[in-house]
Amino acid sequence: MNLSRLLDARAAAGRPIRVGVIGAGKFGAMFLAMAARRPGIHVAAIADLSPARARANLARIGWEAERAAAPSLDAALASGATFLTEDAACVNDPRIEVVVESTGHPAAGIAHALAAIAAGQHVVMVNVEADVLAGPLIARRAAAAGVVYSMAYGDQPALVSELVDTIRAMGLPVVAAGKGTKYLPRYHESTPETVWGFYGLTPEQAAAGGMNPQMFNSFLDGTKSAIEMAAIANATGLAPPEDGLLFPACGVQDLPHLLRPAAEGGLLPRKGMVEVISSLERDGRPVAGDLRWGVYAVFEGETDYIRRCFGEYGVRTDESGRYAALWRPYHLIGLELGVSVASVALRREPTGSAEAWRADAAATAKRDLRAGEILDGEGGAMVWGKCIPAARSLRENALPIGLAHGVRLLRDIPKGALLRQSDVALDATLEAVRLRREMEEEARPLLAAA
Repeated sequence: MNLSRLLDARAAAGRPIRVGVIGAGKFGAMFLAMAARRPGIHVAAIADLSPARARANLARIGWEAERAAAPSLDAALASGATFLTEDAACVNDPRIEVVVESTGHPAAGIAHALAAIAAGQHVVMVNVEADVLAGPLIARRAAAAGVVYSMAYGDQPALVSELVDTIRAMGLPVVAAGKGTKYLPRYHESTPETVWGFYGLTPEQAAAGGMNPQMFNSFLDGTKSAIEMAAIANATGLAPPEDGLLFPACGVQDLPHLLRPAAEGGLLPRKGMVEVISSLERDGRPVAGDLRWGVYAVFEGETDYIRRCFGEYGVRTDESGRYAALWRPYHLIGLELGVSVASVALRREPTGSAEAWRADAAATAKRDLRAGEILDGEGGAMVWGKCIPAARSLRENALPIGLAHGVRLLRDIPKGALLRQSDVALDATLEAVRLRREMEEEARPLLAAA
């Protein structure tokens, strides 16, 4: 609870945290909007493949043109302004303490993280896709290099991890944790061409708002939920489901009733699971007390005295008083990212980080797929991501959703089937593929023994 004071002290000393941002899209722009207002943080460099688009985003969030007009990184560091460039390698200057990776591209995210670690920089990984593809291995490399690899505060995986950590620090066992979303089973078949109808928008309205149909489709078709729950499982030790998330319709008032073991009247196979709850009933009606934008954790009072305390202080519990819930109704995305930047630089502590490979987001066929087709990846028309245990992923040689883009199918795949890495023509020389396979080989004996 001292981050604000520590930032103030750095500002007063004329030593702000110097930050390099890779990717100035929606999440990156939200952080930049706040970084400009927070003394103690200096965004020294922004790298984006489209500087023109990045400048347009900066204007949209209220940056004055001169703030990003530094002609070089040296000039930016000397003046307190920002250098805008296409070259991501520019941020790997030892004078920059923290690199924020917010491209959303898994292979690029891995490359950028490894470059930052090699340069002795802390990494805030907004790119959850990259984190789920190889985050546990990246985290170990960061630790070996003496730098911090962190989830992005403001995004739901970090907020859930914080809730889990807080509850465990109290001495209470966590029974379930996750987030809310808008979900119906038919959304798994959604494509970038059909997505706007599910959001109540026309394609013209979406285009006018600058919305990316493939990105929004990833949120709708269940892929983003699978990625985020896998990241939480890898960071907290909570278990993923065996065959995909259940997405039960659930309001906050029902969290301790539904998110408890099935043997005690709930929906979970066992205690200690990740799960996503839906803001829609299966017939499409809105759920009362929905948590569409928020995060939650269900925990257990193991003694009569603890359960009596729950009742005395109005804690929401199930009918037995044994299971209780905490939740946060909203997350503020990139507006909160400064918490991660300050934490890694000033306390050398991540706001959540992958500990071990426990869960995966496996590519699953949305329709019958034919040999020779080229997969279009996360949020596309061909596959969606299913959250499964890492042990199953390894056993079945599952194709992670992060490698399911731009690769050719070698055989027909029926609708609903998990894709295997052997089903596609993966380039084994690519860094993302090599790192993923290195992580799998390292995990193989541990998962076999579990």
